[in-house]
Amino acid sequence: MNDALKTLRERGYVDWCSDEEGLNALFEKGQVTAYVGFDPTADSLHVGHLIPLMGLAWLQKLGHRPILLAGGGTGMIGDPSMKSKERNLLSDEQVRRNVEGIKVQLSRLVDFDCGSASALLVNNYDWLGKLNLIDFLRDVGKFFSVNYMIRKEHVRSRIEDPNKTLSYTEFTYTLLQAYDFWHLFKTFGCRLQMGGNDQQGNLVSGIELIRKWDGETAYAATNPLLLNSSGTKFGKTEGGAVWLSPEKTSPYKFYQFWMNSEDDAVEKLLKLFTFLPLEEIDQIVAEHQATPGRRAAQRRLALEITSIIHGEEAAKAAQRASEILFGGQVAHDELTGPMLSIIASETEGGSIASLPCQLAEALVASGACASKGEVKRLTSGGGLYLNGDRVETSDRELTESDLLDGEHALVRLGKKKYFTLRRPERS
Repeated sequence: MNDALKTLRERGYVDWCSDEEGLNALFEKGQVTAYVGFDPTADSLHVGHLIPLMGLAWLQKLGHRPILLAGGGTGMIGDPSMKSKERNLLSDEQVRRNVEGIKVQLSRLVDFDCGSASALLVNNYDWLGKLNLIDFLRDVGKFFSVNYMIRKEHVRSRIEDPNKTLSYTEFTYTLLQAYDFWHLFKTFGCRLQMGGNDQQGNLVSGIELIRKWDGETAYAATNPLLLNSSGTKFGKTEGGAVWLSPEKTSPYKFYQFWMNSEDDAVEKLLKLFTFLPLEEIDQIVAEHQATPGRRAAQRRLALEITSIIHGEEAAKAAQRASEILFGGQVAHDELTGPMLSIIASETEGGSIASLPCQLAEALVASGACASKGEVKRLTSGGGLYLNGDRVETSDRELTESDLLDGEHALVRLGKKKYFTLRRPERS
């Protein structure tokens, strides 16, 4: 339990700490309550939220108590940190709906029923929504000078740029986050707040409020903000954010995101996004460096984090689908509903005009092949497969029984290309 800070540092969760000596002493005394906040601006978290949440999960594994704070109140305002313009304000109804959507995702990361270390999920609207403006300005505002607030980088950058604006609403955000820390300190004895490096100013404001209002000591630790080699914020793709919700980002696409991790970053990612021991990570990385083309480290990373977020069954299905779609063979009995659904959603496809029909005609009409001659060449070369079985003759008939789930049939053309045939559209 008292090695918690060392463990977090070794795995890369701590980039900066307000008082390392003091925080070490706090952990040596026994169980520590720590919190991470997130503004529920959508009904799902995304990969960018995972580092501080995984840090909390590790703290719980080491015997400490995590608090997850959903910013139902602050989410209605919007944090100006690292933003060039004001975010659209959310209604109370939108925020509460988003918090409900996130609850299930959090239960994949922390345990809400494990005794004294049980995680807590709180919504800061429950106390911020009851604040009286006069009381808040008198009790909290008096501790923060305007000089102190405008020295913060995210405030100064918006003030000095004539093309940017900073509303008073956003300007007061840091006071509300400081009040959150104070409230959790008074209510649950929470003395540690964790967040991304872009949150450092807000975290320090909470420490200051607790010190000035109660004369007590609290601590803050920040996580690194990861960027890929192109300078893009980690978790962002050309298609947008990589979500934890399977409805927004399928388990297969989630798995594939991690499979595409860069070689020089995969060791860091294994430490941050898995619960694997460091000794095992060292072995995985050594194997990867010996034969990087096999991408052993990426495959293990993708399997582990997809299992955490979507469950072991979904992760293994995503792994197998990835193997199939990137050149692996598929057996007929593997093409059950879930696997067929994944592959069908990730491959090109086309509809069959009618059934029964000649397979060659269906392949040409659907766009899978350019001509019947191409079908014949594939067949004679042993490179045409239907539902995992080799097609022996070019005059093979396609019937209703070939639609494995009543809707789809899977064709492999050559070594790697898959194509999904869909049943005729019903009139």
